[in-house]
Amino acid sequence: MKVKLLAHTPEPEKVISMAAKLCYSPVGVDEIAENLTEESINKFLNMLVSMGHESPIEHVTFTFGIEGISRSCSHQIVRHRIASFSQQSQRYVKLDQFEYIIPPEIERNEEAKKIFIESMNKCQEDYDKLVEILFAKHYQELLDKGLNEKRAKSQAEKMSIEDARYVFPNACETKMVFTINARSLYNFFHHRCCERAQWEIRELATEMLRLVREVAPILFNNVGPNCLNGVCPEGKMTCGKIQEVREKFKTL
Repeated sequence: MKVKLLAHTPEPEKVISMAAKLCYSPVGVDEIAENLTEESINKFLNMLVSMGHESPIEHVTFTFGIEGISRSCSHQIVRHRIASFSQQSQRYVKLDQFEYIIPPEIERNEEAKKIFIESMNKCQEDYDKLVEILFAKHYQELLDKGLNEKRAKSQAEKMSIEDARYVFPNACETKMVFTINARSLYNFFHHRCCERAQWEIRELATEMLRLVREVAPILFNNVGPNCLNGVCPEGKMTCGKIQEVREKFKTL
């Protein structure tokens, strides 16, 4: 897995503080940035969080480049609807040798790993066969319609891979660009940094949190799973490791 913070709102904590200052003081936009010291920014951010007034946090966004995750993981990511996503297309990108993610429990078990890899290899073989069969059919049909060889080949390949891709599994590796505002990112971390989150998206969320803490330490200092600053909301489903989890994210 590779996670990179591609871009973010410049001076994100200052931008949020300016928005908060406008809400709670008589200043106009010309004076909004005056006297915003690190101390006052910290004060504004802590006040917003303690009051539950999180709308000013929406003014800043973070864009991540992500690769080496499974389609299973990407399907969980896109459930966070207040965000923007761009994902590598299996419809337009021919996968001559698709990469895949092996779950840790399978990786550690030789017998399970052997079965898993054999299954992945079979998927690739079937994909290649389907592409070959469908390409031949579409290519001839397009030639019969009067297309030249170059155009017929290009269209036939696209038509063949968009149907052949259906044999690929959830383990298939994918790449994404993911843009999200800070308030929605809070929600993402609350749910996906939790020990009860699926291992892959939990690993992703934890690395994303580490990256944003580097550029906005005040904003994300006390952010993580819900149990970081309060009781565990999972009830009987709790992982039972609240102190261990708190220590992990406070020293991230």
